[in-house]
Amino acid sequence: MPRRYRVESCGYHHVYNRGVAKSDIFLDELDKTKFIEILEDVCKEYKFNIHSFCLMDNHYHLLIQNKRENLSDGLRQLNSGYASYFNKRHNRVGHLWQDRYKSWFILDEKYLFTLFHYIEANPIKARMCKKIGEYKYCATYCIQRGAVPPFLQNSFVLHNYRTGELFDMLDIPLSPEELENIDKFHQQRYKLEESQIVHVKPKNIDQYFLHVKDKMQRDEQ
Repeated sequence: MPRRYRVESCGYHHVYNRGVAKSDIFLDELDKTKFIEILEDVCKEYKFNIHSFCLMDNHYHLLIQNKRENLSDGLRQLNSGYASYFNKRHNRVGHLWQDRYKSWFILDEKYLFTLFHYIEANPIKARMCKKIGEYKYCATYCIQRGAVPPFLQNSFVLHNYRTGELFDMLDIPLSPEELENIDKFHQQRYKLEESQIVHVKPKNIDQYFLHVKDKMQRDEQ
């Protein structure tokens, strides 16, 4: 199966990566702190803005904005740099990551806040805390305490919402419709068409049988 088209275009991307065989990539707070240090260096070098982040035990989420077509280069440095640190510190060898990172390009910015909410709510879903902003390794923890790292300082939520207003909105759980839209977003594929990034429209099942003359022949496929 061909790899899904990876969008390098400037804009907003939801990035996700997890450990090989779903194993933990963060064993303690020192690991998570080190990942954030490496992330800060990468953001500075590649001019990335982070709008949301969440470090879970066996995976991470980033809502990232690139101003140059250098997303893959920056994330390769982030993932390889952290893997080298992790293997050396924990005396292990082999791959740390399950695969290349996954990313989804955000064509419609109206979904930005919903994705921010979704990422920041991950620790609640995992029952690691009860409210958004309580888990230490998320953007909202930093925002609530006024300790925003440099890579987060251009987050759209800091510019568009007052802190109290932001957390009032985040206290409202995502609706079933919003969760369904996120699922659809993560299933979306893209293609380059006349120098523009566009969604790939899924085929109707009938399109797979255009060459079939009757039901009996179709059932034989």
